[in-house]
Amino acid sequence: MNSRNTKGTGNWRDRTPQLLTLFLLISCAFCVPFVAQQQLPLEPSRDTGASVTGAFEGWFKNNDGSFSLLVGYFNRNQKQTLDIPIGPDNHIDPGGPDQGQPTHFLPRRQWGVFTVTVPKDFGNKRLTWTITANGQTTTVPLHVDPLWIITPYEDAGVGNTPPVVRFQPGATAFTGPPRDIAQSLNVKVNQELPLTVWVTDDGKIPPEARPRQGPPANITWSKFKGPGSVTFENARPAVAMEDGKASTTANFSAAGEYIIRLQANDASGDGGGGFQCCWTNLHVKVVVAP
Repeated sequence: MNSRNTKGTGNWRDRTPQLLTLFLLISCAFCVPFVAQQQLPLEPSRDTGASVTGAFEGWFKNNDGSFSLLVGYFNRNQKQTLDIPIGPDNHIDPGGPDQGQPTHFLPRRQWGVFTVTVPKDFGNKRLTWTITANGQTTTVPLHVDPLWIITPYEDAGVGNTPPVVRFQPGATAFTGPPRDIAQSLNVKVNQELPLTVWVTDDGKIPPEARPRQGPPANITWSKFKGPGSVTFENARPAVAMEDGKASTTANFSAAGEYIIRLQANDASGDGGGGFQCCWTNLHVKVVVAP
């Protein structure tokens, strides 16, 4: 009995190097796709022809108990702007296809461009955003996993908060991620639409951000969705130091309903430097008559 046990132990020890080698080989077989996936961002960038992927950036709780899912996207093209209508090539399921997502995709990474509100009993359900661009289909899940909770209205580390945007001094303040329509406007085709906002910020600078000179925030206007093209006199108008006023105009090439997006960034930069705070996005609805 003892000799058999001793022999068995000896055989196990003799096989340990081989078993370890086998384990490593099996592990590496599973590692290859992961490594390849990690190397994708290092591949040469393309001006056109690449895919567009939705970017789930986390969720936060609303005062009424519901949850907001914060979503951006990554257009992998350096120069190609894409218009992808709501439908087979741009849909959020279940409950879609339209749940407030953009149809106009600017090049490269765009942060927190829209939110989807889900009920407080959403639990472990999931939505999926599917985009087909340049013949390539991508899908991203949207959920309320506790690991993805974010605080977009305040950086807990330094107390930084997003810029505040108003359409008139002393009027309603808009800050943080977009919810609903901030303002509705009307204009005619090829008629200039004045766009004026007042922007303020707390001036707090995260330690990783570069010291800022000039106004504490800057803004960018862009098309979010609509049937025609939108041309801005200056998509990045200067924000006045004395009162935060910034003005430009927009021109619409075709009749229909549009949404244009205003993004305001403080010193933390695009997407808050990846921390989901502190920037402001808001949507403006524009009905364009013939």
